[in-house]
Amino acid sequence: MSSCTTSESPSEGGGCGCGPIAAFDGASPAYKRALAGVIALNLLGFGVVAVGSWMANSASLAANTLDFAADAATYGLSLWAIGKSVRVRSGAAFAKSASLGIMALVILGFAIWRAISGTTPEGMAISGLGLFGVAANLVAAMLLVRFREGDANVRSVWLCTRNDVIQCLAVAATGVAVTVTGSRWPDLAVGVLLAGVFLRSAWQIGSQARAELKAETPVRPTPQFVVHRRAIAERR
Repeated sequence: MSSCTTSESPSEGGGCGCGPIAAFDGASPAYKRALAGVIALNLLGFGVVAVGSWMANSASLAANTLDFAADAATYGLSLWAIGKSVRVRSGAAFAKSASLGIMALVILGFAIWRAISGTTPEGMAISGLGLFGVAANLVAAMLLVRFREGDANVRSVWLCTRNDVIQCLAVAATGVAVTVTGSRWPDLAVGVLLAGVFLRSAWQIGSQARAELKAETPVRPTPQFVVHRRAIAERR
């Protein structure tokens, strides 16, 4: 990956080249431009799919709308966190991890509620807007693919974008299933699938953020007098 070469990324060995290379933290003009473009794409997707979900009466499209809005907000947080300390960047990653987990529960609950109590949505509208979402997120993925490896903050953006492509493909397939079966139950199946994908990514992002915080926390040396007292006690 061109943005994570040794010459562009600081080393953990204090710049002497003798330690492991630190994870790319997004502090490059190219990454910032790519991330700004992805934020714009998500704002556009939110506007288009919000109108479509209301007109189509679809739980899957409502979930897609929520996802576009959440991504625009969390990617903005990622852009703000670039160049900040490891603690701040990890905090931003924790926030995104939590938002993914909450979004998964909301999607699951809303899909179940619509599947049980709602009317059958418009299948063709779901598929059309799902494919629109696929196209928007593929463009976003192409902007980010060079930066798919990095610290928890950078990697979380890539994981969310990858999830969005999967989600929109599932939404498009849901429209076909609704059209063929004339049933609202495909919305429930897709809700469960997407909830699982988002929960898994939330765990991955949170785990990496915890590991980075742990690696950054200095180990406090054991005071010498404690060592001496232990040695005397062992001799006795």
